Amino acid sequence: MITKDKIKETVYELYKDAVINFHDDMKCSLEHALKNEENELAILNIEAILKNIEIAKEKEIPMCQDTGLPVVFVKLGNVEVENLREGIEEGIKKATEEVPIRPNIVDPITRENTNVNVGVLIPPIDIELIDDDYLEITILPKGFGSENNNKLKMALPAEGIEGIKDFVVETVLSAKGKPCPPTVVGVGVGGTSDMALKLGKKALMEEIGKRNEDPVLAKLEEEIMEEINNSGIGPMGLGGKTTTLDVKILKADTHTAGLPIGVCIQCWANRFATAKIYDE
Repeated sequence: MITKDKIKETVYELYKDAVINFHDDMKCSLEHALKNEENELAILNIEAILKNIEIAKEKEIPMCQDTGLPVVFVKLGNVEVENLREGIEEGIKKATEEVPIRPNIVDPITRENTNVNVGVLIPPIDIELIDDDYLEITILPKGFGSENNNKLKMALPAEGIEGIKDFVVETVLSAKGKPCPPTVVGVGVGGTSDMALKLGKKALMEEIGKRNEDPVLAKLEEEIMEEINNSGIGPMGLGGKTTTLDVKILKADTHTAGLPIGVCIQCWANRFATAKIYDE
């Protein structure tokens, strides 16, 4: 059995790792953007982000003061698991206290803070059933400077690929500097309304700089990214060539009468961490 305590300790380590350590593909993308920039403010902003990343790693402190809302993705295989939700919640509480992580979770009406980053239906836990002998847990801390700029459109099927592209570009450009660019843009196409946004969030965890295996989606990712970066919004919205580091698209089949499009924007701190736990 995979015990509750094992889950707790794993989630604690994942949350700590996610908020402190930056992914290599993201760092390489920022360094590449820095080489291509000509705007002085853009150069200063990217240099500040890269310095911030190094300081966070050296001092073992979160790279951003908004340590986000902990979104949890679980792949559940052919293993026996003890108290999954309880283990996840206890791991988040431990990380909040010991890393420490800023307590962000509040009642939506009273605004009273839970102080432990756990609350009613929080963290959201997405469970995918798999035919493997392990439990996989991913923590994606989602800051709300970017989350507040997500959008959903229940498009008509006739709008097609051009409709998808127009909506994604319009969403990102209307956000301007609010999501703390350079961003990563996750797009979910198909499914239902909630599934499209969930796919958009999952897309954020795809490898930066690697194109989609579907050639149609790969072309669409490139076209959207080019149009966004041609806007000149730039790092932190202060001008420059790099408004987004990458656009990632995931799709699901959908109803014949629909074309759901979910856009999930992530700030430069595209943070997440994953671990697989095998039956002891």
